[in-house]
This record gives sequence, C-alpha cells and structure tokens, in this order.
Amino acid sequence: MHGLMSVSCGIVGLPNVGKSTIFSALSSAKAEVGNFPFCTIEPNVAVVEVPDARLELIHGYVETQRVLPAVVKIVDIAGLVAGAAEGEGMGNKFLGNIKECDAIMQVVRCFGGDKVLRDTPVDPVDDIEVIELELGLADMETLKRNSDRVMKKARAGDKDCQAEKEVYDLALEILDAGKPLRTYDWKDRQRKLLKPLFLMSMKPVLYVANVADDDLDGESEWCQKVAEYAASHGSQWVPICGDLELELRSMEEEDRAMFMEELGVEKLGLERLIQTVYKLLGLQTYFTAGEKEVRAWTIHAGDTAPVAAGVIHTDFEKAFIRAEVYSVEDLDQHQSEAAIRAAGRLRTEGRDYSMRDGDIVHFLIGK
Repeated sequence: MHGLMSVSCGIVGLPNVGKSTIFSALSSAKAEVGNFPFCTIEPNVAVVEVPDARLELIHGYVETQRVLPAVVKIVDIAGLVAGAAEGEGMGNKFLGNIKECDAIMQVVRCFGGDKVLRDTPVDPVDDIEVIELELGLADMETLKRNSDRVMKKARAGDKDCQAEKEVYDLALEILDAGKPLRTYDWKDRQRKLLKPLFLMSMKPVLYVANVADDDLDGESEWCQKVAEYAASHGSQWVPICGDLELELRSMEEEDRAMFMEELGVEKLGLERLIQTVYKLLGLQTYFTAGEKEVRAWTIHAGDTAPVAAGVIHTDFEKAFIRAEVYSVEDLDQHQSEAAIRAAGRLRTEGRDYSMRDGDIVHFLIGK
C-alpha cells in the first residue's frame, strides 16, 4: 500500500471566466501518469508535476534510471452557476468531486474585451462572492441535516452528540453571518468533529486571476481588487493568463523558451500556481536518491521522519529505525554521497527528527 500523499485541488469558476482554458493548460502539463498509483484518471482530473529545480540538480550528481517529481491532482468541478444551491442543489456529483479536494482554486475573470461575452461588467469580487455564497449554502444544507440527525440523542444527554450539535450550530451561525468557515479560528477538537462533513467553505482557497496577456503581473485594477479580497480573507491569489499558458504549453521546448524570453517571462504561470498551492497547504518536499530513481515526496511542514517514511509505504512508519540525511546544498558542494560522508555532513536522525524542506534521505526500516 502506497502512503503516497496525493494533493488535490478543485478548480471552480463561473461560466465564461476562462476556467476551462486554465484547466486545459494544466491538463497539457500533465505528469506521466503511468508512474503513479492512481492510474485510471477521469476526464475531469489533471495530474500535474510540481516544478522543482532541485530534482535536476540532484540528478546531475546521482546516476539514476528515472526522475519522478511530486504531483498535484487538479479536479475540474463542473456546473457552478449562481443559484445552483437552490432548486436542484448542486448535484451530488459536484459535491462528491469537491469533497475529496484539499483546496479550492477559484478562477475569476480579470480581463476586459468582448472576446468572451457577459451581460454585466467585469467584476471579479462579485464573481468571488457568488461562488462563496453557493459553497456556503451547500455547507448550510449539510450542517442542518447533521444537526437534525444528532438532535434527539443530544437532548437525551448523549455527550458526543451534544458536542457535535454544538459545533454544527456554531458553524451554521458563522455561515448565516455571511462568513466562510475557513475565516473562523477553530479549535482542534472542533475541526475534528467537522472533518467528516467535508465542508467546502472550510477548505483553503487560492484565487486565480485570469488576466489578459498585457497584464501578466496582475497590475490592473481588477487584480488589485482580488488581491485586497484575498488578503482580507486570509487567502492567496495568483495572476495567470489562461490563453497564453495554453499557447505556451502547445509549443516545442525551444520555441517556448524563446517566446518566454521575448515576453520577459521567467517562469510559466502554472509553476507559480502549483507552488502557491504548496504554500497555501503548508506542504514541503523531501527527496530520495538512488540508482533506481531520484524522487520528490510531499509531506506537511513539521512532519517527523517516521511520518515522512510512511508516505513511501504505510508500513515504513511503524518499522522506522533511523534516517540518514543530507541537504541539496551538501550535495551541490561535495558532489557525491561518499564525499558528503567523508566530510562528516551525513546526519543520522531518529524518530523525533522534524524533516526540513529539501532533505535528501535514506530510511533504515526494520523487518
């Protein structure tokens, strides 16, 4: 059983904001799916490599058969329109898709022009609020249903049900006041009780401002509004030009490099996007490097060595003995593991070692 930590983001957006374009660009940046344990990929899922220059650096010093980056799953959540939560609800498929996701990427339109028609002027903050409202309404439905479910037992004095009902009702109050649940400072025990409900407005959000190709850094007034909104709601935002990304993705590598240089673009918007998701979710990367493969693994910042080993294989967490660790910088300086060892830079770490971003590790695992 792989404990592979698969990070996934749901991508949402109102019609005509360019969500499909950005999803297509992400899809064409797909990882070689065959290498990963979720092989049957639905049409609405893109598995995207996490760009990391350190992999190539390691590969420069370690002879290996293959290099495997970390991946992020992007799930295209269809069918979000104003008023979706009333009437038929959003459909279970929609809810099912978004439930599994660790974070939500919300695409908002920050370009003018009449290429994509809309009835109202471009107003990204209004778009954001429409979607927040839909997610909030869907959460309210879930919370009411669950609050009703535990009510009888809570009244009869069941302590667990009382605790559940209390936290469900608090969440309903917050949503009633028009605030997404992620803005509230939850205690750990409250989070634990809410977790099985997969509430959508609890998930961290990345606002993706879809910009015109003459506003790649997101300087426009529209983008500044998104930036302000994100900052005041404790979220992150990133500008990206969907059309340009899609065009760049379809080019041969040399042409792409030339074209990017002409535009003065250092890295693709999609790289910034994926890296921002990592920041948002508090993730970090460690590496394993050997003859068979050089590979990036995803863990949460602060994870200990046994937890990190468990990402490779679930049994490894229990059977962990110790870890031999060095850094990418050590490798760049000494150029081989033998030289790192000789220089006394190879550290031996035990069960309570907190992993650092960019560690290169050998785990010693007991039988």
